[in-house]
Amino acid sequence: METFVKKFDALTATELYEILRVRAEVFIVEQNCAYQDLDGVDLDAYHVFLRENGKIVAYLRVVDKGKRLDEVSIGRVISLKRRQGIGGKLMQVGLAVAKEKFGARTVKVGAQVYAKPFYESVGFVQISGEYMEDGIPHIYMSREV
Repeated sequence: METFVKKFDALTATELYEILRVRAEVFIVEQNCAYQDLDGVDLDAYHVFLRENGKIVAYLRVVDKGKRLDEVSIGRVISLKRRQGIGGKLMQVGLAVAKEKFGARTVKVGAQVYAKPFYESVGFVQISGEYMEDGIPHIYMSREV
């Protein structure tokens, strides 16, 4: 499995297409949720993805503070191979990118409530009550890096 960390401008057209396809597959089709995925934040984010046999199997983006949340944040977290440790590996890379590229001391996520156990398994703690985003219950979680 190969790990990639790229700014938006460094992504190839094929990589960008794959990323957007995977995000649409999971967040729009699988979750039956119509929302505006292309939010302008991608342009300034670091895109972290794992590729196996030429296909993206996991993805997230790391966003500087003030672009989406008040802290450096990680979002759009996807693992197509669930319960195999890939999501945890991806998050470790994302946390390292947050610290190295944006000087993060704390990283925040807006997590879907059902994913709380996953984020807790990689050291995040809940810091808010539930709120609705795009019709799906979410919570804010945070972790020091």
